[in-house]
Amino acid sequence: MEFSHKSVLLAETINSLDIKPDGVYLDGTAGGGGHSAEIFKALKTGRLICVDQDPDAIETLHKRFDGCENVAIVRSNFSEIPEILSGLGIELLDGVLLDIGVSSHQLDTAGRGFSYHYDAPLDMRMSQSGTSASDLVNTLSYSELVHILYAYGEEKFAKQIARAIEREREKEPINSTLRLAEIVKSAYPAAKRHDKHPARKTFQALRIAVNGELDRLSQGLDNAFNALRPGGRLSVITFHSLEDRLVKQRMAKWCTGCTCPKDFPVCVCGKTPEAKLIYRKPIEASAEELAENPRSRSAKLRCCARLAHPIRGGVPPLSIRAAASE
Repeated sequence: MEFSHKSVLLAETINSLDIKPDGVYLDGTAGGGGHSAEIFKALKTGRLICVDQDPDAIETLHKRFDGCENVAIVRSNFSEIPEILSGLGIELLDGVLLDIGVSSHQLDTAGRGFSYHYDAPLDMRMSQSGTSASDLVNTLSYSELVHILYAYGEEKFAKQIARAIEREREKEPINSTLRLAEIVKSAYPAAKRHDKHPARKTFQALRIAVNGELDRLSQGLDNAFNALRPGGRLSVITFHSLEDRLVKQRMAKWCTGCTCPKDFPVCVCGKTPEAKLIYRKPIEASAEELAENPRSRSAKLRCCARLAHPIRGGVPPLSIRAAASE
């Protein structure tokens, strides 16, 4: 199985990690190994850990890296970094990369059921196990469907789509991607059906729900950051606003120092930043990359570095106010 995926923001991502030749790095969404291969090239005595939950990706990674003694390949979700490191006997990392969302391989492999462009079983499971999109569409209540479509797809026609799904599944189960896409299209106002594909947000919402993506991202961010040694970097690529907002807010939290009122002469809260931002604003694809790979248009790269002196509690005497990092 060839896992075809064009890595976005490749050079920018490798630069953001500031790779040390003897460092230990984890690619938490290794996929076909595009980013991983560039990390590996920058290492000499260091170590690379490639993680992915998709068995197709794991097969490709083994073909690419088997025989490389300093590369470990682990089938898991990046949210389970503590367990992954424990199993490998590793304590801390010099860098973590997370490339969030669905891969080109998953979108373009019709049978995986991620795309509304192909007729296929309504699946969307990245791990190829567990509850499928078809299970959700055919069993969730109207209110549950509305919640998923609105919360994960930011779909303003969520109620109309949920009603249409309810109505159609009473006739027969909704088990194919194209049937669901047509149901969504029928629920859209006629004037809105030709802007972008009406099913785009519904498919996004179901994919996020099926794979628990936002919960795993939240857990994975904390676990990745906590696994960094001082100076270690966390680089995250996102593709839609829900993911990017979560990453932005979490990094801002780590970079926030003293929260005492501004008129206090000295800090009494004892809070200091645990991280600093490497980029004030997210890095986006260049015009050249957009021309070569249109799927990079929504990609955003954010990166932070763990500071050498995190203080998780306590009040240092007469601590000078710690300004929030950029």
